Amino acid sequence: MEDPERWLLTAEERGNPATALPAWTAGNLAEPLVHGVEYFDRLVTEVETLGEGDQLWFTDWRGDPDERLRENGPTVAELFEEALRRGVAVRGLVWRSHIDAMSFSGAENRALDDEVEHDGGQVVLDQRVRRGGSHHQKLVVLRHRDDPSRDVAFAGGIDLCHSRRDDATHAGDPQPLAMARAYGERPPWHDVQLMLRGPAVAVLDTVFRERWEDPTNADSGNPLAWVHDRLRHARLDPPPLPPQLPPPPEAGPHVVQTLRTYPAIRPPYDFAPRGERSVARGYSKAVRRATRLVYLEDQYMWSGEVARLFAEALRDNPRLHLVVVVPRVPDQDGAFAERPQYVGRWQAIEMCRRAGRDRVHVFDVENQEGTPVYVHAKVCVVDDVWASVGSDNFNRRSWTHDSELSSAVLDTTRDPREPRDPRGDGEGARVFARDLRLRLGREHCDLDPDGAEDEALLDPERFVATLTSRAEALDAWHAGGRRGPRPPGRLRVHSAETLSRLTRLWATPVYRLVDDPDGRPWRMRRAGRF
Repeated sequence: MEDPERWLLTAEERGNPATALPAWTAGNLAEPLVHGVEYFDRLVTEVETLGEGDQLWFTDWRGDPDERLRENGPTVAELFEEALRRGVAVRGLVWRSHIDAMSFSGAENRALDDEVEHDGGQVVLDQRVRRGGSHHQKLVVLRHRDDPSRDVAFAGGIDLCHSRRDDATHAGDPQPLAMARAYGERPPWHDVQLMLRGPAVAVLDTVFRERWEDPTNADSGNPLAWVHDRLRHARLDPPPLPPQLPPPPEAGPHVVQTLRTYPAIRPPYDFAPRGERSVARGYSKAVRRATRLVYLEDQYMWSGEVARLFAEALRDNPRLHLVVVVPRVPDQDGAFAERPQYVGRWQAIEMCRRAGRDRVHVFDVENQEGTPVYVHAKVCVVDDVWASVGSDNFNRRSWTHDSELSSAVLDTTRDPREPRDPRGDGEGARVFARDLRLRLGREHCDLDPDGAEDEALLDPERFVATLTSRAEALDAWHAGGRRGPRPPGRLRVHSAETLSRLTRLWATPVYRLVDDPDGRPWRMRRAGRF
C-alpha cells in the first residue's frame, strides 16, 4: 500500500496521545479464521508450542473453563493448565460481568478465574467500565522468549466459551448456550477471528499491558460484586507482568492498524484518560472512501449515529452498494430483550434505505434445516481494499461505551483477478480484503469453497446480484411450502420488524439508554463527534 494514510488513521487522528500504540505496523501476516472450530483448533496448536519462559495473555467477555476446543478436548482450562505446567506465564483479563439471570456470564467468568489461578496463572476479574458497560475484547497473545518469529496473536469476535465451536455446516456447538427459541437447542453460530503474525503481535501485547497495568481501581463498577469477589479471594488487583519481549520480525505483506474503544470513565484510564474511539474513527475514515461496495456482517447494526455514516456514503456515491448480514432475531426471547433491538435496527436500516434505496441489501442466514444462524461476526470490507475483523458491533455502544478491539488490514499485494481496479482510481483491489469477502460469500451462497465459481462474486454488482437471487429463490421456496429440492444458499432477505406506535414509545428510550448507551464525554456528544 503506497499511502496507508489514505485509509488508516494517523496517530493524531486516533485522538489518544496517552497510548503507546503506533499508528500502524507493516510486514504482518493476517489470516481470517472463519468459525469457532477453525479458530479453536489453531489456538490449541499454537499454545502447545509454548514452553518455559514463554507468555500467554488473554482477554475475554465470557470464558467457560469446560468448553472443549476440539471434539475430544482439551477444554479451555486444560489447555491453559498444561501451558502453566510447562512453565508458561499465563495472565488473563476477564470481564467480571453481571448476574446470569440477565443472560450474562458472571459465574462462568469466576469459574475460569478459579481454574487458571489454581494452577499458578493470574486472572483479573475486571469491572473498570461505565455503569451497564462491559469489557468486550476477545484477544489471545502468544510470545516465545527465544524465537519471536513464532509469536502469534488472535483477535476478533470469538470468546473462549460455549456455543462458539461451530463450523460451516452450522449444526451448532455440542456445548450450547440457551438462546431464543428460534435458534433451537444447539444454536447455529457464525463468527470470525483473525490470526496475526509479525510486528502487530507486539502491538496487541501492548494493548493487554496497558489495561493490565492501569492503576484504575478494579472495584469501581459494582460494589456488591466487589464484596462477593473479595470474600472468595478473587484477584482484582493486577500484579506486575514479566518484561515485554522484543517485537517479532516482519512476516508478510499486510499493514495492520489496531483500533479500540474505551469509554470516558472516572477515575480515568491512564492510557486513555478521555477514552478512545479509534474504532469509530477508523471505520468512519474507511467508509467515507467507499465508492462501489461495503460488505458488512454484524450482530446488531442498530444505531442511528452509525447508520448515518453509511447513509451519507450512499448519497455521495451513486454506484455504492451496501450489503449487510445480520441475525434474523435477537439472541434472547421476551419483549424487553427484543423490542428495543427492533427499534434500533429498523431505524438504522430505514435511514440507509432512504439514502440508497435499491442499493441497500440486508440478509439473514439459515442452515440447511432452515434454523436461523446467529450472526455474531463483526466484519467489514470496503471496496476490496480495506478490511476489518473485530469485537465491535456497528452501534453506539461498541463505538463509545464498552471496551472493544478491532484489526484493520491493508494488503500491499494487488489482486490480479478482474475487476482489478473496481474503484477506478488506480488503488486496485487487494488480496486480503477480496479473499475475505469471497470466502464469506461462497459459504452464504453454497458456492464451491475452493473458488471455482468466484466469477459470480468478484465484480461488486455481480456479487450483489448473486446474493440477492439466491436469497429470493430460498424465500420463494419457503413461501411455496418448501416443495421440491431446496435451492442452494443460506441467505434470506431480512425484513426489519414493524412495531406499533405504542411499542415504539416505550422501546425507544430503553434502546437508547440501555441497549445502545453513549460513552463519549458530554462535549463530544453535543458536537456529534466521535
